[in-house]
Amino acid sequence: MYKLILKNLLFLLSPEKAHHLTVSMLKMTLAIPIVNSIFKATFKYENPKLEREIFGLKFKNPVGLAAGFDKDGKAYEAMSSLGFGFIEIGTVTPKGQAGNPQPRLFRLPKDQALINRMGFNNEGLDAFVSRVKHGKRPNNIILGGNIGKNKVTPNEEAVNDYRICFEALFPYVDYFVVNVSSPNTPNLRALQDKKPLTALLSTLQDINQKKAAPKPILLKIAPDLTDTQLDDIIEIVANTKIDGLIAANTTISRANLKTDATTIKAIGNGGLSGAPVKARSTEVIKYLKSKAPNIKIIAVGGIASPEDAIEKLEAGADLIQIYSGLVYEGPALVKKINKRLANLS
Repeated sequence: MYKLILKNLLFLLSPEKAHHLTVSMLKMTLAIPIVNSIFKATFKYENPKLEREIFGLKFKNPVGLAAGFDKDGKAYEAMSSLGFGFIEIGTVTPKGQAGNPQPRLFRLPKDQALINRMGFNNEGLDAFVSRVKHGKRPNNIILGGNIGKNKVTPNEEAVNDYRICFEALFPYVDYFVVNVSSPNTPNLRALQDKKPLTALLSTLQDINQKKAAPKPILLKIAPDLTDTQLDDIIEIVANTKIDGLIAANTTISRANLKTDATTIKAIGNGGLSGAPVKARSTEVIKYLKSKAPNIKIIAVGGIASPEDAIEKLEAGADLIQIYSGLVYEGPALVKKINKRLANLS
């Protein structure tokens, strides 16, 4: 139904409007008790074979929703009805910010891809924390908090932005993701360099270890890093003792796209996600695991089918996340992946 009807209708709208409409429709659907029950029975799939214990957390299945879909913590309750094992919310910044001018989200149907230059648009930490604090956790779903810095904060002061978000969110999320790899905030990716990244993660880890029950801290990295930079990341993970990585964020590459060059040029800057990122994301995971077999990794990038999910897990990932694949394949994707994984066990 999604691919035959709903997708075609949604694709008549701008991607950002379609996103908001989809979430609103889902919330309205779930507000009707009988429809709610039918919906959950249709899309959820549970099997003990899917359970995972990673980072000291128990996941009912390995399929998560990637950050960026629910930037403000407004949709995680509704999205949990699709059968995700975990949901990552954010990226949140200390102060609310409008993000980059619209249009800033673009579809590339020929490539089953998206380009976005959202720019960490969000309503800010106070509103975010309030929603998560008072929201419901359906079926005790694992919730991750993705944190970033404000655009106006210079890199020299970025540590403070991450610290503020970490402290405020600590009671309400199960794990943290440090986002220094988005290409849509000026100079943000410079924080992936060895010295500033070590300082940032060490600061957060120092705060974390003083808590009665420290929480997992993960780093989300770009797919555009060189092998030398990936070696630095491995060393930083070991030295700071953070819990793992998310590989990988969107790419600035435009190589081998089916969409014509004129369209790509007209779209302009932004991070590319979806099918074109799949191979590079898998390469990064394989490289990391070859150098550091014990490192824990959540895979994201180009997962739009059970086969894509299996590819990531066989490369060494412990869990996976989807976003662009959901746009093109629809809400049944989570169940399809989980059923295939259960049958493999």
